Amino acid sequence: MSLLQHLEELRKRIINSMLAIVVGFFVAFWFHDQIYDWMSKPIIEAFKKLHQNPELNYSNPTHPFNLYLKLALIAGIFLSSPVVLYQVWMFISPGLYRREKRYVIPFLFLSVGLFVGGGFFGYRIVFPVAMEFLMSYAKNMHPVIMITEYTSLFLTIILGLAIMFELPIVIGFTALMGVVDAKFLFKHIRGAVFLFFVIAAVLTPTTDILNMTIYAAPMIALYILSIGIAWLVHPRQRRKRKDKKIGKQ
Repeated sequence: MSLLQHLEELRKRIINSMLAIVVGFFVAFWFHDQIYDWMSKPIIEAFKKLHQNPELNYSNPTHPFNLYLKLALIAGIFLSSPVVLYQVWMFISPGLYRREKRYVIPFLFLSVGLFVGGGFFGYRIVFPVAMEFLMSYAKNMHPVIMITEYTSLFLTIILGLAIMFELPIVIGFTALMGVVDAKFLFKHIRGAVFLFFVIAAVLTPTTDILNMTIYAAPMIALYILSIGIAWLVHPRQRRKRKDKKIGKQ
């Protein structure tokens, strides 16, 4: 494909992805009350454990409606993630060999599973622990938590972890195309661990080492998993397995 053909293909895939997100947005907006209840559950539980008034506040009449729009958009991204990730596959598939294109089904299941799993991990583990830790310092204070600030914090953690959980997919494809290999990834594991803690320090709502570790630990585990994936899919290893198979025949 020429450069113009690549650009045209990219435009097509972006448009298809945007359409899928728009559809997901309207579906999610229909259930905005349920999504809000789901989002506010961690802070409400933290309030109750500390015997505080379980309510969030807003200072502008437009904030609740804007909040629902933002929640519907993020929920729409999660709902449309299978279509969006399929568009990613369709964009890169012309550069793959025919035998490599059969990985489309494993790619979709793994990428969607990791994306949703990252968001679920943030919601069930990281965010509740962070909220309980932060709110524990407000025993002698009256919290007035604004819904807009809480929502921004919530979505940053959930969406950030969902994206970070795509690390094995990104590394797997770069290894599939021979850009990196397992030896390179293992050699730079210390730098990767340092980078993950920097990312955790930026995204986590607290500055304590415990919450940073909870945030960084799954990224480190995924990086180690990525090393194994890179070893399996790298062209050098695939050629070795093919030669061994031919030799046995």
